[in-house]
Amino acid sequence: MAVIAKSSIVPLNKAIPLRRFFSVAALGLTVLLSPNLALAEGESGAEQLRQFVRNSKTAEGEFVQQQLRAPKANEPQDKGLKVVRQTQGRFVFQRPGRFIWDTQKPYEQKLIADGKQLIMWDKDLNQATFRPAGQALATTPAAILFGETSLDQHFDLVEGEDRLGMKWVTLAPKKNPNAKNGNDLPYTKISVGMANGLPKALELIDGLGSVVLVTLDKIQLNVSLPANRFTFAPPAGAEVLRLN
Repeated sequence: MAVIAKSSIVPLNKAIPLRRFFSVAALGLTVLLSPNLALAEGESGAEQLRQFVRNSKTAEGEFVQQQLRAPKANEPQDKGLKVVRQTQGRFVFQRPGRFIWDTQKPYEQKLIADGKQLIMWDKDLNQATFRPAGQALATTPAAILFGETSLDQHFDLVEGEDRLGMKWVTLAPKKNPNAKNGNDLPYTKISVGMANGLPKALELIDGLGSVVLVTLDKIQLNVSLPANRFTFAPPAGAEVLRLN
């Protein structure tokens, strides 16, 4: 077990506050920022998504991530889903397998994939968690969308409705015969909102009905990135947790 100089290793059983863990939605969406070129408005959402995954090499921009829930029994039922948590920040992505999901508000936290490992850095806790990228991303759309294989090999792309100025497409995971429940993704529904050839929103629903909506803005494609853009080393004195 390697130790970062002047950093302490956190026991594997040390509890980490749940709110500090990034939603898998952040992972899933960050990876959706893998590849694309703007298409004609008449293209279907599925075709826009396929072209995006095929053609972009890098991307950067801003995100807002919201955790939503249905109103409780004692709350007005005509208000729709309620925002219970919201974070925002910036992202940068390089295909394949490298990204930074940088939450800036309401707290500072970074999720970094350097192609080999996945690192979560929490500034308030002064804590870094390292885990193998393949294992950490295996149950998210990131594992599929980071790769070089066709999106259609792992998902059925189903056209959805047009709403909020976007063409929505549902990613229905194809059955995995080696998985316990037919597939190994933790979502009951994955939807991507496309507009002008770009993914502008990702909506994830899990088995408990929890909804995460991530919207993207100011997306720039195929930007030049320095070689060390995805390199991260915890500062001296930081706690380091390594998961195998």
